[in-house]
Amino acid sequence: MKLVAPLSAFGRDDLAIAGGKGANLGELVRNGFPVPGGFVVTTHAYDLVAQGRTTADMPDELRRTILDAYAELGGGPVAVRSSATAEDLPGAAFAGQQDTYLNVVGDEALLDAVRRCWGSLWTDRAVAYRARLGIEDVSIAVVVQCMVEADTAGVMFTANPVSGDRTQLVIDASSGLGEAVVSGLVTPDHYVVDADGGVEFTAGRREVVIRGKAGGGVTRETGVTGERLPDAVVGELAALGRRVADLFGRPQDIEWAWADGRVHLLQARPMTALPPPPVGRLNPFQRRLGTVLIEYLPARPYPIDMSTWIPYGPAGLMGKVTGAFGLRRAFEGFLREEDGVVYALLPPKPHPTLGVLAAPFRVAAKARRYDPARWTEDPRFHDYLAAVRRLAAEDLAAMPWPELIRVPRQALALVAPVADLRIDYLPGTGLALLRLLLAVKLLGRGRLFGGLLHGAVTRTTEANQALTRLAELARRTGALDTDPPPAEFQAALEEFLAEYGHRETLSPILVTPPTWADDPETVRGLIKVLAAGPQEQKETDDALERLLDHPLLRHPRRRARMTRWVTAARAGIAFREDSHFYFTMPLPILRRSLVELGRRLHDKGVLDRPEDVFHLRLEELESFQDTAADRERLREVVRARAAKREELAGTRLIDPAAVFPPRQAGDALVTGSPASGGVATGPVKVIRGPGEFGKLDTGDVLVCPYTNPSWTPLFQRAAAVVVDSGGAASHAAIVAREYGIPAVMGTGTATSVLEDGRLVTVNGDTGTVTGAA
Repeated sequence: MKLVAPLSAFGRDDLAIAGGKGANLGELVRNGFPVPGGFVVTTHAYDLVAQGRTTADMPDELRRTILDAYAELGGGPVAVRSSATAEDLPGAAFAGQQDTYLNVVGDEALLDAVRRCWGSLWTDRAVAYRARLGIEDVSIAVVVQCMVEADTAGVMFTANPVSGDRTQLVIDASSGLGEAVVSGLVTPDHYVVDADGGVEFTAGRREVVIRGKAGGGVTRETGVTGERLPDAVVGELAALGRRVADLFGRPQDIEWAWADGRVHLLQARPMTALPPPPVGRLNPFQRRLGTVLIEYLPARPYPIDMSTWIPYGPAGLMGKVTGAFGLRRAFEGFLREEDGVVYALLPPKPHPTLGVLAAPFRVAAKARRYDPARWTEDPRFHDYLAAVRRLAAEDLAAMPWPELIRVPRQALALVAPVADLRIDYLPGTGLALLRLLLAVKLLGRGRLFGGLLHGAVTRTTEANQALTRLAELARRTGALDTDPPPAEFQAALEEFLAEYGHRETLSPILVTPPTWADDPETVRGLIKVLAAGPQEQKETDDALERLLDHPLLRHPRRRARMTRWVTAARAGIAFREDSHFYFTMPLPILRRSLVELGRRLHDKGVLDRPEDVFHLRLEELESFQDTAADRERLREVVRARAAKREELAGTRLIDPAAVFPPRQAGDALVTGSPASGGVATGPVKVIRGPGEFGKLDTGDVLVCPYTNPSWTPLFQRAAAVVVDSGGAASHAAIVAREYGIPAVMGTGTATSVLEDGRLVTVNGDTGTVTGAA
């Protein structure tokens, strides 16, 4: 076991003995990068002296070994840096968590610095940082390098840390040692280098300059002036940075120094919390698709989502539907992963095939054969329901592992027939809607189109009506004020969950968020909102009667024909909504099987909690062998992905402005897509998730980042709805039109611009939100 070895003895795979910093520096040395000479006091040395969380006296042999290595470096000033085994990793940079000592001179000073680095593993801040990331097993090495007395030093990012642009390289620089830049003591010179070598420069202020002093340690100077780096040095740094990023296969955060006309690389680690790259200009189809995807992805998918419900659920289903009519890749590859974690959303560009030419004929043929009003009579639908109910009745907890591990695939296989049903019945839906739209536009009544669809009775409206009845029962029995609630209310709630409990609380394309049945508190929150007081009776506009008053529709046959067309369009809307309702029925079966697998892995000590199974892919679960090595492998995979996910917690999957470009609209606070007509004024109430449903009062303007069927009962109390995401065809827009309240979708920024209590006017006809007097 090596106690001390030169940097060149290590590479990227030597994390366990050299720590993150030592392993990365060794990899750079091996690949010919200009790294100052140095050595590593390995984790074996730390293990030799560590007793619990303290360090004992250093054994003589170790002292001699360290000092011999120091002498081989020349015995002059050195930098001594901690190198923990869990640092400089994707998702766990550990920046500033362990100690660094600069300009260390002399034997005893070096040994003392090594001891202090060891001890820094157990400072309160380092322990708290590891606890937040769920990191338990950690050791520490120490890197000792020849000190570079820099003329200028700083940090280089091989991707733009603000915009996420991977084609730009950013350099921060200031006079003296780079510690002033790293610790934020100065406003550095700022260089942005583009892919063609163009440089954008912003001068810094050099408030403080840190330099080494004779005999060891550093000093701080003020009032020092300096010049910008020569263009040649900026170019050399940029070239080195891109080579380092290529070597490690990911954007890098690099510390560097320029001294005596030479560039030195002092450290390299993966960039953390890097936003997704800019998506550039999206075409109209991508923007339209983006409005749907952003609404469906209010949370970052887990690896288990990526390997189960995303490819097989609604997104995968729509991919099959569009593919059946000659449009490939319309719902594929829109999520980008790094280190097994989703980091970016990019609306795909579909690829037309020769099948597009035949699509009109296929659509017409299917529209004639398959009537959306009768889709529930299709034998395939009844077979699907029977299969779902059989699998839902299985006792997952009683299954042995070999049987249980097959359930997720069985649940995913259930949904295949729904894709066939949609392929067959959506053409009739589309043509019925198109026929009605053309008719009302030709009659000059195009603004009535949305209102004409109000009469569609869907499972969503039925669920909302059932919730209203539960709220009335809760008021009558006092169920919300007693624990446990009255038996009558509890029985009614259980009956409701049996019928509607498979509805999603967060997203229809993710399996990881709980369903209504998994999280009944979401339903109780809705009941509480609806039971808080009498429901506001909103006037509904009978668009059909207004349409039939048209002079050209006074003849009975024309009136009857137009009524049939409206009825057909409503049936199409009902098919779209209801097929989605039934399509999500396998969702709780899939989720419960995965959580049960997680529970068993938790019992084996593989996972800290059953839900940590979401950090794994389905194929990784299926290949699991109950051996010590496999248990450790899964533990490490979960830890690394959890850390990466934590790192990305503050970054968005996509810049909303790319999908919802801001538009000028006079004095509007926010703008978006008109989704439900009318004008209403009320105080803003920002609701960010189901846990905040209870905040909404009657007459509030509901402002939210997304919606799904779980939100729609709130529309009974809201004066208007303003949503960051979504479009005129989303669930929120449809239900807003049902309740006759204005809705503005796709604002992109409403939840960040509008504040609780602010009085605003929402215009659902123009898609604007303005301040109210």
